[in-house]
Amino acid sequence: MKFSKATNYALHTMLFLAVSPQNKLIGVQQLAERQQVSTTYLSKILTKLVKAGMIESTSGASGGYRLKRNWEEVSFLDVIHAIEGTASLFECGMNHGPECLIQQVMLSAEQKMEEHLRNQKLSDLAKQMPVVQ
Repeated sequence: MKFSKATNYALHTMLFLAVSPQNKLIGVQQLAERQQVSTTYLSKILTKLVKAGMIESTSGASGGYRLKRNWEEVSFLDVIHAIEGTASLFECGMNHGPECLIQQVMLSAEQKMEEHLRNQKLSDLAKQMPVVQ
């Protein structure tokens, strides 16, 4: 199983915003430079995070992005769903329906992984990192 690069950038961006001063707007250029990715690509990712209600954006010369209130509750799974969507990782192509034993095993594994990612909060990682000035 593999998550897209967009998910990787989204998680790193969220963590960077979490260790930045809380009310400071961070520009897309700074965020993109930090991760060595194009501003165009990162802007698309940031738009998804805004739509998911995790961050807010302010336009203009002094604009940028920052975390929204209650960001401490954002989990890895929340970010993954914002970028990847919520479709199941495994779909049985044999048309066996829900009684397919292989699909049952795969869905059970996916549920366990999602539960683990749901319990991993970005705020827990932020507490382990130095604050960015």
